[in-house]
This record gives sequence, C-alpha cells and structure tokens, in this order.
Amino acid sequence: MKGLNLDQEYTVSEAEIKFYQKNRYIKLKQVLDKDTLAHYNTIISDKVNELNSEEVPMEQRDTYGKAFLQLFNLWTKDEAIKEFVFSKRIAKIAADLMQVDGVRLYHDQALFKEAGGGITPWHADQYYWPLETDKTITAWIPLQATPLNMGPLEFSAGSHKIMDGRELAISDESEAQIQKRLKVTDYTHVIEPFEIGEISFHSGWVFHRAGANSTEQMRKVMTIIYMDRDMKLKEPSNDGQMNDWNTWCPGANIGEVINTPLNPVLY
Repeated sequence: MKGLNLDQEYTVSEAEIKFYQKNRYIKLKQVLDKDTLAHYNTIISDKVNELNSEEVPMEQRDTYGKAFLQLFNLWTKDEAIKEFVFSKRIAKIAADLMQVDGVRLYHDQALFKEAGGGITPWHADQYYWPLETDKTITAWIPLQATPLNMGPLEFSAGSHKIMDGRELAISDESEAQIQKRLKVTDYTHVIEPFEIGEISFHSGWVFHRAGANSTEQMRKVMTIIYMDRDMKLKEPSNDGQMNDWNTWCPGANIGEVINTPLNPVLY
C-alpha cells in the first residue's frame, strides 16, 4: 500500500495543546493522507457491511437508530483494522493533547451515518464510561471529506465545564435540554466541514452533536477512544457504565488500573 506510515510522528504544537486544554476539542489537518484513508476506507467499509445487522427501515427507527450505524472494537475482528487503530501517530497526538505520559485503548467504533440519516443529539460521551478521571479523548476520523450537509461533528467549545446534562444519554431529551442549556452560555458552537485527512479530538465531558446526512452518500467515520494509560475503573453510576465495564473492560477491578487484554497501551 502507498501512503503514510501510521507510526510516523505528527508534531502537535504548544499552541494546539493550549487550545485543546482550554476548549477540550481540536481539529488537526493532514493527520492522514488520501491514499491511507482510501485504503482503510475500503477495509473498514467492507467489515461494517459484513457485520451490520440493521434491518429496520430508516423511517421506523428512533432518533438514536437514525443517527448512525455503530459497530465496536473492529480491531479484534480484522488485522488491517487493528493496524489502523493501533497507530502510534494518532495515539501520540492523543497523549500530547491530554498531557499524559501514555494512552491505552478504551475501544474503537465505526460510526456510519447513512444517506438520509438523522442528527446525532447533543451529548457527552463520558456519561457512559466508568472511568475515574476525565483524562479521556476520542479521535473522530472521517474516511472521506465531510461537508456540512453530510453531518460532521459539531462542538460546544469549553463546555466540559458545564455540569448540567451530564446525566443524559443520547436521546431527544439530551438534544433539547443540552441545547437549551448551551443557549444561555457563551460557549462557541463550532460547525465546520472536515477536509480529507482532517481529524478532530474531543474529551469525554465536552458536549458535541452532528447534523443530518442529506447527501446520497454514506458518511463514514472511524473513532478511537483513548484513556490515560494509568486510568482506574470507578464504581459505575448508571446502567450504561455497568454495561461498558462488562463489555470494554472485562475483568478490571474498581479502584485499579484498567489493564485488560481489550485495553492495551497504544503509546
């Protein structure tokens, strides 16, 4: 394959680290090149098509079901996808932005928003995570250029400071309540397209959403969720966190570092 060495270092500037620390999101251009993305787009798309079991017509699904096709931990199902998810290039960016010595994998997920797919409501990811600190970061990696009408990720910059809405799962309620709360703050709502090779990184408590996909093409995104290498498991505080413990950190013990076969150190 022609294309980038996924272990080749990407330099994150001090200004970019400072921006991330303030806003808890950042978009970085030219992290991956078009040949690398085209290669993995094909591999990931084939695996999503193989594993996707969604048979309910779009118009009969709820808001969450219309938002995207969601498949998890593809790294355990394909060696080429494992190479992508285990990229030291992307993992080091995650560690640099969070200012930690190393990161381990929480899990990966493919988020494919179908043609005609609906919005992804406002939410904060860490609602679902039984993790002791907020030293978490998600790399949101579009496998194609993503214009506004395809539903790119949107952020409320700096909204990790808001406590309201943290108790809400992704739903119509989270969209309405969090949107209402954000309207009375001065946090900037960032809605921008993604160029080919551009990746965003966001922390677990920053609020984000995505628009509908009004194009005729699938919006294909691969995400990698990282946590501080020394992250400890906390007592789950909702059913989602209990499910995540059993699914993504099986065998981990409360109060101890999450060091399981599903949570390898990536950098």
